[in-house]
Amino acid sequence: MAEQITVEVAYARPERQSLLTLSVGLNCTVQEAIEQSGILQQFPDIDLNVQKVGIWSRPVKPDEPLKAGDRIEIYRPLIADPKDLRRRRAEKAKEEGRADKVTGGRPHEVKSATE
Repeated sequence: MAEQITVEVAYARPERQSLLTLSVGLNCTVQEAIEQSGILQQFPDIDLNVQKVGIWSRPVKPDEPLKAGDRIEIYRPLIADPKDLRRRRAEKAKEEGRADKVTGGRPHEVKSATE
């Protein structure tokens, strides 16, 4: 029997998550492990032609070889651009007076001469 290693395959949706542990051959790739895990049957919405994958939060290609203990993560597409969200929060803070209108930093408190 060929040597086996243990890996995990993880996928999460807002309402449901799955973390599967499986034994695969020593020369197994990310793509092969995902297919062997059965996660594609649990979550038919996964499209590996579109979605990115990673190992322990590090993006990898599907043909990346696995090592014992790797956790393969299948990432969902972003529903909003993080930079755009940050920009909107900063603009709102400026409008509400919680941020300096020029620098974007915290507004400076003006101290009176008697303090």
